[in-house]
Amino acid sequence: MPWEKQFDENDVLEKAMQAFWDKGYAATSMQDLVKCTGINRGSLYATYSDKHSLFVASLRMYEQKMLHQLLFKLRSNYGPRDSIRQFFLAFIEDVTEGGGNRGCFMTNTALELAPHDANVREIVANAQSQIEDFFAEMINKGIAQGEIAPRGPAIETARGLLASLIGLLVLTRSRPERELLHTIVEEALRRLT
Repeated sequence: MPWEKQFDENDVLEKAMQAFWDKGYAATSMQDLVKCTGINRGSLYATYSDKHSLFVASLRMYEQKMLHQLLFKLRSNYGPRDSIRQFFLAFIEDVTEGGGNRGCFMTNTALELAPHDANVREIVANAQSQIEDFFAEMINKGIAQGEIAPRGPAIETARGLLASLIGLLVLTRSRPERELLHTIVEEALRRLT
């Protein structure tokens, strides 16, 4: 009789993602993953083959959940300049939720694994490129609507905003002070005036 999953894969990925986010890849053991997901070790291995595969699936879920849904929401509900501001604010809210300093799962992963894991590096680079493209799209749209001042190629400004965002997300690990983070956002948005 073939083996059949008896669990919701999205639920397992969510729980695994939270464990990896809390402790990082290296510090999260398979026993931690068994405990947090409520799935026995054999089922986890049968579905994901190893910890790394489970991590990659969790990272892809985070990209889908956080990034794609957020970008859709912003494009649908805000003007260009406000979309950029709301993007930064959404990350501040997410990474400091409950007074924590977990940082951003994608940025934490970039720092921990991307330098020596080509698969992870590709996922992180893709997410960063999507953010950069979103910023450039909003800048060009804002310039066309007279909402954002033209200051050179939009892609260059977008890259500066991406660098500010990544710096902000790294800073949240040691200084998750909302006032400080909001000051950084306002400074980054001055590039648009």
